[in-house]
Amino acid sequence: MDREPTLDLWSHPQLLAALTGQDWGAVFRTYRKLTGLSQTKLGIRVGLAQSDVSDIERGRRLVTSNEVQARIIAGLGAPERQVAAGRHGVAPVAGLALPGPGPDEDLLTRVASVVESHSRVDTATLDWLDGLLAEHRRAEDVIGSRPLVDVMRQQLRTVVDMYSSARGSLADRVVRLASEHAQFLAWMAQDQDQTAAALAWYDRSHEWALEAGDANMAATTLNMKAHQAWSKGRATRCVRLAEASRWSSPGTSLGVQGMATQMAARGHALNGAADEAHQLLDEAQEVMGRAAERPEDEPPWMYFYSPNWFTLQRGMATLHLRDWQAAVDQFSAGLSAMPDAYRRDKTWFRACLAHALAGAGETAQALAVATACVPDAAVVGRPHSWNELHTTAGVLMRRSPAQGRQLVAALREFD
Repeated sequence: MDREPTLDLWSHPQLLAALTGQDWGAVFRTYRKLTGLSQTKLGIRVGLAQSDVSDIERGRRLVTSNEVQARIIAGLGAPERQVAAGRHGVAPVAGLALPGPGPDEDLLTRVASVVESHSRVDTATLDWLDGLLAEHRRAEDVIGSRPLVDVMRQQLRTVVDMYSSARGSLADRVVRLASEHAQFLAWMAQDQDQTAAALAWYDRSHEWALEAGDANMAATTLNMKAHQAWSKGRATRCVRLAEASRWSSPGTSLGVQGMATQMAARGHALNGAADEAHQLLDEAQEVMGRAAERPEDEPPWMYFYSPNWFTLQRGMATLHLRDWQAAVDQFSAGLSAMPDAYRRDKTWFRACLAHALAGAGETAQALAVATACVPDAAVVGRPHSWNELHTTAGVLMRRSPAQGRQLVAALREFD
């Protein structure tokens, strides 16, 4: 069946590389592979006979006419800026002005040269891009996702542009790097509650991870889709996707395995299945304990992992099971050891602590914790931390209406 093309189709590395290099035969072949179009139907879109499409794909005919090129670009919905980039060069990698030492001038020149002239990609260039992605991940912990989305989309475009210049194992590494960028974009879309966009980016990341043979990222994308299901209250979907993450990609790191196991536990907790949740939480704790002994074996996006992080995740499951005091103890212990650099996550878990305190009947303390994190939630915690504070206000209204009204008033100041 023919599939309607979308704008995201043009972020596929092979298709984008062919377009940027104006290799129209490769554009046709790759486009048809991705969409399922026949040569005849593709010809209809671009105003060419089937025999002409065949000749172009086989290299028997070159597309030199500006008029024909314009028909192809319009008929296939290709991004015109990318064609122009192929003719005139593209901007170097986007980035934030982040603290810490920057790359040396020679390396910056190398990156710009690869992007602008399609010089062959080298290891040092990809090492630098790996480091840049890591810095952006850490920046997102502090400033939230919104300021970074456009930067990361441009950075992914730069990575994809390099595909046509990469050879051998470096080509696989470019696809892996594209997969990591797509996963980060998915996470940021999810953080902003853009469900459809997040799912599309997770699917793209998963596809590229499989192409690059990256079992850790393939499993992570499934687990992050489980997390998205959990955030929407879809417990059964959460469990099934987390189990798929656990078993569909052999060879994953212990940390990635533990992440999927605790996610399945949280799905069961959301369903009220306490025995299954506690069993999986104990299993996840054992696996993650072993992972902590060898942090060098973990992929770079697991930088945030620590035993303390697991304590906070256990608190999430306990909160679902309405074991209020246990959740209070777990959130309190986890937050006491969480660095301030994790501003967005710390705001989320403080909101969850306020919810647990309200559920436990500690209404005065719940109000104090909740009101203290309202300013950060307004800046970096929308919609998730913000919604959790509204949930806490609802619990307080039932337990202590006067304190509930105080929290509602504090939230209104930022609405």
